[in-house]
Parts: sequence; structure tokens; C-alpha cells
Amino acid sequence: MAVAGTARWTWIWPALAWIILVVTLVLGGGGVIYSAAGEALFGTVFAAVYHAEMVAHRVGEPFGTLILALAVTVIETALIVSVMIAAPAEKAGLARDTVFAAVMIVCNGIVGACLLMGGVRHREQGFQAQGASAALAVLVALTSLTMVLPNLAAQELGPLYNKPQLIFAGLVSLVLYFAFVFIQTVRHRDYFLPVKTSTPEEHAPPPDNRTTVLSAALLVVSLVAIVGLAKALTPTVERGIDFLQVPKAVVGTIIAALVLLPEAVAAIKAAQSDRLQTSLNLALGSALATIGLTIPAVAAVSIVLGYRLELGLDTKELGLLVLTLLLSVITLGTGRTTVLQGVVHLVIFAAFLFFAVVP
Repeated sequence: MAVAGTARWTWIWPALAWIILVVTLVLGGGGVIYSAAGEALFGTVFAAVYHAEMVAHRVGEPFGTLILALAVTVIETALIVSVMIAAPAEKAGLARDTVFAAVMIVCNGIVGACLLMGGVRHREQGFQAQGASAALAVLVALTSLTMVLPNLAAQELGPLYNKPQLIFAGLVSLVLYFAFVFIQTVRHRDYFLPVKTSTPEEHAPPPDNRTTVLSAALLVVSLVAIVGLAKALTPTVERGIDFLQVPKAVVGTIIAALVLLPEAVAAIKAAQSDRLQTSLNLALGSALATIGLTIPAVAAVSIVLGYRLELGLDTKELGLLVLTLLLSVITLGTGRTTVLQGVVHLVIFAAFLFFAVVP
């Protein structure tokens, strides 16, 4: 756990990120500026993780992981909406691509890395199976309603919902997500608390109120800077994708990966410290927040501004989604994990990346 007090580097990196972001907006991009932006982005990711851990240590589980998941998702949604508004015709499928990529990154990449790294260090790890099952039940419902049914509900429209269907999908997404948050934080909070382990933990004193408020503010500042730099680097990424002649959907994967970096780092650190429950709270909570908050937001923008919004997955992506959900139910159904489950999830993640680049 982080100790009370704020390390100097944790505010220097966000400050540098904001300076570089302003320079990029005023002077435009360039090789040196983009290189500096990339370095500042990664430094700010670690600063964001530090501040998230400070806040989490103060408020306790599962509120700490919920704060980081919500903060990242809200800013990710703002990024997707801003890109959609800038190029509505070209970005009709960006929300779907980004949300699908986020689910694959979280459920296979982050979960797989956590299970592997935690298993290597601690051989076998435990967590609350009830909490994981509750999260997976909501995840199955959300992904089915938002990315599977559009291909079936209005077949004449292809991967689109008609307006009433889109409104319904947005509303039920919010209902499902906030029902899960209520269960996680109020009704059955004990399902999401860490299990007791034989590994001794460091119980550093929690930060005081002043330090916690400062870390919360710096967390928001860091996350906004991360998304701002990610958006500034997006044109360069798109030019690279055009040069390499890979599918446009890869843009959504890169956006999701950049925005999820703070959560990935925090989750893997927790798994290495034998706090797998914290890792799963963060990972699964992020996947749920990404769908439950992003889809209603982009649906509202699509309806108000009259933009085309493609949500339905194609056959290949649907197969990967079904495989991921089935594997997650099997992996997280026993409450115990080893390196084997981590390897399996990472193999599926590698398959997702491979077929994204080589369709």
C-alpha cells in the first residue's frame, strides 16, 4: 500500500503532460513533440495509479477500485464522443470497436496477466467467487444487449438498432450497471472484500484527509492528461495504421489500451501483492463500467445529433466474445486460480490481437 504523503514525481509527470498537451494544441505535432507526448503519457499513467492507490487505501475496498474504474470510464467516454463528433461518418463503429476491445483487454489481457503474475509468485490465489459470478452475470447481459442483439433485432439495419431499440438498450445498460454498483457497495459488499491469505501484508497508515483530497484531484488531472495525450496521438496512430494497411478497428483497440493502462498497472501490482480480489474488482468493474456508461452516452449523442451508431459485432468478434465469456465463467467459478488460467486467458488475448491485425 502507498504511504501517507505525496511523492514529488507523482505531480511532476502530470504537470509535464499538461505542458506538452498545450504545446501540441498550440504548435501542432512533430516527431520530437509526439515522442515527448508518448513518454509523458506513460509517466502520467504511473502517477495516476499512485494516486488511485492513495485514495483506495483511504476509502477501502471495493470503493477504491470503483473510483478508479469510474474515473477512467467517464474520461474514456468523453474521448470516444469527441472523436465521434469530429468525424461522425468515419467513426460510426468506433464506440463498438473501443468497447469490444476494452472487454477483450480487461477479461483476457488484464485478468490473464494478473492470474499469471500472481500465480508465478504465490502458486495459487483465492478470491470471492460470489462477487466474480455477480460481475460476470451482468457482463454477459450487457454484452449481449449492446453488441449481439443489434444484428438480430432489426436485421434490415444490419449492425444498428433503430431509435426505440437504441433508447431501450441505453436505459437497461444504466439499470444493470447501477444495480451492480448497489450490490457491490451496499447490499452484498462482503462479496467483493479481499479473502484472508497466509501472505503477510504491509499495513501502512492510511493518508490523512488533506493528502487524500490532493491525490483525488491529481488522479483526475492525470487521467484527463492521459486521455488528452491519447487523443493528440490518435492522428499519428491512424497514419501508422494506414501505412501498415491494417483494419481501422485497430484504432479502437489502441484507444482502449491507452485509457486502460492505469487500471492494468494497478491490477497487476495488486495481484503480485497477493490481493487478487482487488485485481478482479478493478478489472471486471472496468469492463462493466465501460459498457454500462459508454453505450448510453454514445447512444444519446447518436440520437440527439442524428449520427449513425454501429453496435453489432461481426461473426469473428462474436465468436471471440462468446469464448471469452465462457472461459471467464469457468476460470472464475471456483474461487481459486493458478498460472494455467492466466496462460489460457493470455492466449485468447493474443488471438484477439492477431485477428484484429490480420482479419
